[in-house]
Amino acid sequence: MWHPRKEWAVVHQSRGLHQPTSGFSLGTWVFLAIALGLLFRVLYLHFSSPLSKVPGPFIATFSRWWLAYHGWRGDFHQLLTRLHEQYGDIVRIGPDEVITISPEAVKKIYGAGSQFRKSEWYRPQQGERKFDLFAERDIITHRNHRRLVNNAYATTSLQELEPYMDSAITYFMDTLHHRQEECLDLGLWLQLFAFDVIGEVTFSQRFGLMDAGKESEALRQIKKVLRSTSWVGQVPYVYKIHQLLLPIVGNRLALTARNGSLREFAVRQVQSRVLRGSDHRDMLGRFVEINKAKPVDFDEAALISMTASNIAAGSDTTAISLRSMIYYLLKNPNCMKKLVQEIDKATERMPPHSVVTYEQASSMSYLQAVMNEAMRIHSIVGHNMQRVVPREGIQIGEHYIPAGVIIGTSPYVLGRSEGIYGPDARRFRPERWLEDGQKYDLWSGYLAFGGASRLCIGKNISWMEMSKVLATLLRNFVVEFADANTEWEEVC
Repeated sequence: MWHPRKEWAVVHQSRGLHQPTSGFSLGTWVFLAIALGLLFRVLYLHFSSPLSKVPGPFIATFSRWWLAYHGWRGDFHQLLTRLHEQYGDIVRIGPDEVITISPEAVKKIYGAGSQFRKSEWYRPQQGERKFDLFAERDIITHRNHRRLVNNAYATTSLQELEPYMDSAITYFMDTLHHRQEECLDLGLWLQLFAFDVIGEVTFSQRFGLMDAGKESEALRQIKKVLRSTSWVGQVPYVYKIHQLLLPIVGNRLALTARNGSLREFAVRQVQSRVLRGSDHRDMLGRFVEINKAKPVDFDEAALISMTASNIAAGSDTTAISLRSMIYYLLKNPNCMKKLVQEIDKATERMPPHSVVTYEQASSMSYLQAVMNEAMRIHSIVGHNMQRVVPREGIQIGEHYIPAGVIIGTSPYVLGRSEGIYGPDARRFRPERWLEDGQKYDLWSGYLAFGGASRLCIGKNISWMEMSKVLATLLRNFVVEFADANTEWEEVC
């Protein structure tokens, strides 16, 4: 009785080991289910989505990662230019995102009273800060915060800030005088100057970059933050996942420096300024006044946030614009000659080497036209300034874009639109800003500083700085290309 049962057991087990399997394994079924789910998603987004009739590349119907890739590469402005050339005034660039260069649509999106709030693209930049004018997405919160600090940036405040700016410009001119006849990277020196100006107007003391003649760690951090933000903003959930895993994997995103090392840099500058004291009513002094008047609404965290924003936003943007102005003047010698003649005439009674006043620079019509033209043809913003379509939706030509969709425009592409600026849109021609009857069309494509309630709060300070330094530089020096055939490199 024992032996047969054992033999049966052996035979039974043997058959089990060698019997061929039939059907799919659990892993195969899971893979097929995921593949089919993705396929149905792609088909829905391509054919049944409310955006299915908006033209655009096929990959845009189901993925945002291709946008993240171009954000990382730094060629977003070139990508969006090509897409508009291929598909027209409105293009689908993501499963839930479109871009447009329609002047009517742009006015609705960014104009006065707009209810198009900022998208999730801005969330990683704000991080955990409760006070951030640039990245704040709630319209009412942004409005209330802006009212608190508006006076610190108002036109009436410029007169008090101008002497601090003059100090930095004088030092810049003296530095260049000692380096006459040298071949130098003027683009770098404009960056060092712009960063030192921020130190002067915010803390009554330059950061010392022009003394060192090279970038500081803080400036390098800003560049890393900008590149990181450019791609992470396209897939903002990456930031959320990163923050959850931060205790395990550590920091892996450079954009967090805006809430970390750059914030610490701002804190050190504030502490240094408080310790040494100053009778200057600089930007920090104004923030302290707001803090004392409204400590609940504008606490110390808000004060640090505003000073950090001054540092991060006020230097790179100004340097880019100054580079553009000088680059296009050098590429167009007739424009350079005309501008220098205007500057010389307006300042002929001034002592040598003195700094051009903002009042003088503002009265130079061709100078102002040159600045507007350079910022039109080479806007500092190349990517899509994302907004969210409100409840009522928006009609753009034959396309209705429903609520919740991300929409926007690229100021770089918009500023080169032939539909707004004519067949010579890509030609540097300052005279267009001095011609009668064209103002509305010109300004409808000009978003160099944003628009309406989201207009850059530091616009007045930046414009004064650029007007004064450009006029003073060309009054004192002849600037030439080291190699006229070398084109500049653009990184968005």
